[in-house]
Amino acid sequence: MSSRYVIDKDNFKIRKIRPTFGAVARRCLKYLVVSIALAVLYYAVFALMFSTDTERKLKSENRMYEKLYPGMVEKEALLGDVVYDLSGRDNSIYEEIFHSPAPGSPDFGYANFAAVGDSISSDEGIVLYTEARLADAIRSASRVSESLDYIIRRCAGIKDSMPPLSLPIKDFIFAQTGASKGMKLNPFYKVNSRHDGLDFVIPSGTSVYAVADGTVTDVRRSRKGEGNVVEIDHGNGYVTRYAHLQEIHVRKGKTVTKGDRIGLSGMSGKAFAPHLHYEVWRDTTAMDPLNFFFASLGPSEYVEMMALGTSIVQSMD
Repeated sequence: MSSRYVIDKDNFKIRKIRPTFGAVARRCLKYLVVSIALAVLYYAVFALMFSTDTERKLKSENRMYEKLYPGMVEKEALLGDVVYDLSGRDNSIYEEIFHSPAPGSPDFGYANFAAVGDSISSDEGIVLYTEARLADAIRSASRVSESLDYIIRRCAGIKDSMPPLSLPIKDFIFAQTGASKGMKLNPFYKVNSRHDGLDFVIPSGTSVYAVADGTVTDVRRSRKGEGNVVEIDHGNGYVTRYAHLQEIHVRKGKTVTKGDRIGLSGMSGKAFAPHLHYEVWRDTTAMDPLNFFFASLGPSEYVEMMALGTSIVQSMD
């Protein structure tokens, strides 16, 4: 610290006065407080005017979550409906075959995402909640699948009473699922019309197989309507139909076994694009083919197939 100088008027001299320790300490403390205050001020100004890479990343993630949130609500609701439907079908199959309720019907415990969504305050909470609900759906679907597998094992000795439970194509992936049974938008007339089967979106020339043992009861070749069609009677009132085929490899009256190739897919007749239109009938009533594939797919893939098939609004024929 610099010394101070004073004039001694009595002796006509200039005297040097050294600062005391207290004065030095006060001056250092003042400099420290001012330095800290300036540092805080500079940081506040910098933080308000400039964003760090981490902050920009977090803001971008927040905007992404805001866009994804409505879709997550819809998907959660759809999965909940699918799992609930699987439970109901499990019980109905037990009632029909064994005349008793399904043992150990699963309690899905599926919360309504939309109802509690407002209570989830953070992006991390939304993600964790959604992951938990999806995990619940997969576990519930697995329990339903195990129950259905048990039914199939019990019915293994009653071959002629089993419905056609296989897929008509091999190496299936759920993304090949088209419009399912119901009122669908006609691709040519753009109006809703009855759609009695399930569309498989596959390239022309894909092999099509019999889903179960049976007898070919009808073979039609046409350039109109459903195009080339094969119809197979599987007994016990079950009949399957395969439409818009490019080629037919069986004849009427031929006995086929499960897995026999009956033709190739195409777009014969009035088809919007190459695909296989597949139907399941029982006692003159059109059934939903989606209900018959649980034994051929894993739980997660079956749930995805159900969700996709029911959500597509336009058929391909």
